[in-house]
Amino acid sequence: MRNRIAARLTALTALVASMAMVSACGGASTNGSQQTITEEPSEGIPSTYQGALPTPDPTKRYDNPQPRDNIKDGGTLRVPTSTIGENWNFMNADGNNASIGRFWYYYQPHLWDYAVDGTPTPNPDYLVDAKVISKDPQVVQYDINPKAKWNDGTPIDWTAFEATAKAMSGKGGYVAATTAGYDQISKVEKGDNDQQVKVTFSKPFYPYQTLFPNLVNPKAADEKTFNQGWVNEPHNEWSAGPYVVDSHDENKVVFKANPKWWGNKPKLDTVEFISMTDNATINAFRNGEVDLIGANASMGGGVASQDKLKAVRGMKDVQLRIGYTLTTDFLIYNTKSSTLSDKAVRKALTQAFDGNVWTQIRYQGIDWKPVEPGSLILYPFQKGYADNRPKESAFSVDAAKKTLEDAGYTMGSDGYYQKDGKTLTVGYTMFGSDAIKTNSAKAYQSMMKKAGIKIDIKAEASSKSSEIVQNGAYDVLPMAWGASDPFGYATSLYQIYGSDSPSNYSYIGDAATDKLLNEPGNIENMTDAIKVANKAEASAMALYGQYPTVVEPDYTAVRKGLANFGPCGFASIEQHVEDIGWQK
Repeated sequence: MRNRIAARLTALTALVASMAMVSACGGASTNGSQQTITEEPSEGIPSTYQGALPTPDPTKRYDNPQPRDNIKDGGTLRVPTSTIGENWNFMNADGNNASIGRFWYYYQPHLWDYAVDGTPTPNPDYLVDAKVISKDPQVVQYDINPKAKWNDGTPIDWTAFEATAKAMSGKGGYVAATTAGYDQISKVEKGDNDQQVKVTFSKPFYPYQTLFPNLVNPKAADEKTFNQGWVNEPHNEWSAGPYVVDSHDENKVVFKANPKWWGNKPKLDTVEFISMTDNATINAFRNGEVDLIGANASMGGGVASQDKLKAVRGMKDVQLRIGYTLTTDFLIYNTKSSTLSDKAVRKALTQAFDGNVWTQIRYQGIDWKPVEPGSLILYPFQKGYADNRPKESAFSVDAAKKTLEDAGYTMGSDGYYQKDGKTLTVGYTMFGSDAIKTNSAKAYQSMMKKAGIKIDIKAEASSKSSEIVQNGAYDVLPMAWGASDPFGYATSLYQIYGSDSPSNYSYIGDAATDKLLNEPGNIENMTDAIKVANKAEASAMALYGQYPTVVEPDYTAVRKGLANFGPCGFASIEQHVEDIGWQK
């Protein structure tokens, strides 16, 4: 499943993977300036090091992995976050955003663990086992850890799977973030006991491990509660995780250790998420008000600018942890807009978009030149990845002009195209006012002007992002999808591109494409499924509803000694939050 990150052009991340590297690996020097690091240590790069930064290996962890015996008991972790979502139900389309997704790792069940490469295994805190016990019909059996309980004392049993399947099916009035796979479940029933679940499918769905990453508490399973009952209310009583929400408002969320947790005791006493603007985070980090500047999609601030990188690398007792994110930036075109309802305009916007200029602005002063992504379902380092963008979408101002002229637009004396007496004007919405967002918006405006398209930049407060996205009150908007699992080819295709998916913020699709989008989940062989998924995504992208721009790097600066926190591929920064803490 993908989680939404609205208006993503924030200064969150930087990867200097392409910086020149010296071939020999030297030892640490007194001032760090003579040291050469060609292979990043798992604990990160010391801030005293001033040489070229190495390229991270996407198969390795850079989160300072430590066994629990090496971690102190107690302490606090203070994390900046860009926004704190209003709807705390991550499984609802409105609550399906990066910040709430992170919070759920702390206080809600998550049933699957992933290795760095995405290999899934049941999380033993919640699942003793999960396996297919019948192929015709497909039946998956889940054995729940008998110690697992909701915070109100109710055992987590088969009824939680039943409630989850019902809510995520999308039937009735449920507004689920994704229905992929759940809409193929024919029944959920008790097995040999209440802690055993048998899920039967009307037609097979693969891979089954993509389903039930989280659970809906049966007491919160009615439509009204699922859709609206979590607004500004995290509901500790319906949760079951290592932490509980101690306090929350629009500025800060504080988690404390859950005394009812049956697993390993959390190493930290409290974890604080503090909402702040991107510009404020560097000073907060410098002044000791937060313990990291994060590159995770929902963290506020980052080291994406040359000045911020320089400041971080000069700080005492700081480590830089470089990796790859599971986040893809893209531009969303709202086809409900009267201007963008014309496919020719959407196509011309795409053809006039210069991805190289876009990336240079994003990472000015940092020598990182990534390959432009061609997919929103797989990352370039994943097996089976393909560039699914239409061939005609390649950058060409001349092609953009021809597209518009073929559609009946004529160039006006002001240098902009017009039709029926109206100048072709498209709104570009941005949230906040930091330099990278502003410069990116101006660059987009300049790109489109060359193609005869007038761009009206609309700067909005960050606090309005959720409202504007949910109401479709935009023309063009920079967004991003963050992955919660490695199976985007099966779980995210329909979520992103489906014509009636509540997560399709382009509001476009057709029956033929919808049919293709649903096929990969019915194919057991992963290689074959991905081939079909690539074909389906290519069909969806040909509608010009959204366009990928950058796969974000992950660059996290942390206080020295922070353990089990940092880039680690699909293993996730906070997969087992009870193990995060300060190294002895």
